[in-house]
Amino acid sequence: MTRRAPWSLRRRLVLAVVGLLAAVSIVIGAVSVLALQGILMQGLDRQLTQATGRSEGGFGQIAPGQLLTREEILNQRVQQIVSRQGPGTVIAIVSADTVATAAVKSQNGTLQALSVAQSGPLLAASTGVSTTVSLPDGLGDYRVTATQLSSGIQIVTGLPLGDVQAVLLRLAAVIAGITIIGLVIAAFVGIYIVRVALRPLQRVVATATNVAELPLDRGEVALAVRVPDSDADPSTEVGQVGAAINRMLGHVASALTARQASENKVRQFVADASHELRTPLASIRGYAELTRRGDYELPDDVVHSIGRVESEATRMTSLVEDLLLLARLDEGRDLDSEPLDLFPLLIDTVSDAHAAGPDQEWALDLPEEPVIAQGDAPRLHQVIANLLANARVHTPAGTRVVVGLVTEGENAVITVSDDGPGIPDDVKPILFERFARGDSSRSRVAGSTGLGLAIVSAVVEGHHGAVSVESEPGSTTFRVELPLAVSH
Repeated sequence: MTRRAPWSLRRRLVLAVVGLLAAVSIVIGAVSVLALQGILMQGLDRQLTQATGRSEGGFGQIAPGQLLTREEILNQRVQQIVSRQGPGTVIAIVSADTVATAAVKSQNGTLQALSVAQSGPLLAASTGVSTTVSLPDGLGDYRVTATQLSSGIQIVTGLPLGDVQAVLLRLAAVIAGITIIGLVIAAFVGIYIVRVALRPLQRVVATATNVAELPLDRGEVALAVRVPDSDADPSTEVGQVGAAINRMLGHVASALTARQASENKVRQFVADASHELRTPLASIRGYAELTRRGDYELPDDVVHSIGRVESEATRMTSLVEDLLLLARLDEGRDLDSEPLDLFPLLIDTVSDAHAAGPDQEWALDLPEEPVIAQGDAPRLHQVIANLLANARVHTPAGTRVVVGLVTEGENAVITVSDDGPGIPDDVKPILFERFARGDSSRSRVAGSTGLGLAIVSAVVEGHHGAVSVESEPGSTTFRVELPLAVSH
């Protein structure tokens, strides 16, 4: 079942106002119609009382025990009664709970006799009480009452409700029309008012969106964005939201400043330490090599130890160089940017990788036309070399590694693919972080510093590019996107 999208605050406010106005209008209209109906019915009942008096006076006196026939009543009495009434009046003579005769006075003053079926509802009339009955065959509704004569005969007099109902219907139509027009106008006016009232909230949202788009996770951030003072007035609801966001942004800015200061200290320490370590490490390597190559006999265990010192000094020198490079990239030092043909760069790096890892199967997949990117040649060489070293170190012998190059839009895309065991799922989210290492199932060589892919990510980002990876058992592909050189 598809979930209905939630309504916006603007829509809810407008619909609430229009709905409330509609409910109030309906209640007022219903009360108005009912009040007018009561007034009109009271007036009609007064007219019915007067008409009943005329009916009783027009009937005349009947001697006790006199036997009445329908013909005598119709000819002698009903004519007398009807002559005293206005058009539309219904007169019925009831004897022994039976309508002896009934007639209605037409608009032109003539008498129209009613059939037994038409006059049947008139038996519901009560003496001295006004009752509403409906006569069939289109005669409509009547307000009727009965008068009891001493001879046991009842005279039922009724007045039509047509005029009252027509007035009420016209009033209801007028109220409905005015209500509909008023609701339409209220909807448009409400939309405008709500839109104007919510503009400060929209500005608050725009400020929050602007902050959300800032790269707060790295680098020095000047979080100077704030909700305008006019939208941060605590005396209004929207102002309270704006003031709360400003306070939150102030706390975030303080936290970011403290974080940046701490990172700067660490970065400066790493840079200084790396720089200072280069000289003693070079001395260690030099003295170890000098000792190993000296013209004197050394015990085998001493030769082995000196060799280990030299190899570890070389490894530490590489680590120091990587740390120093990352520190410089973190400081935002600009990389060289010049047109660079990627063909010889890829060919050279693959050749070096083949020499370093002959157990793997290395291949190139290059397009026919040269691809010229904008970048720093030594740093991009290091990027590709690190990716190939990663493939060499973390895949078994016989793995096929393919380096591809294509162009997509304004970018050059370099891919390094292998059919090795793949990257564990728990490693993928941290793969480009510093000192991140895969598990032992993907590593054949101990001693990885975990900085190779971090350097790849930093250098590619410094070129305004992007690096990503897709991996599953039997297929791993690193993808590097670099901007093409701008042709003049």
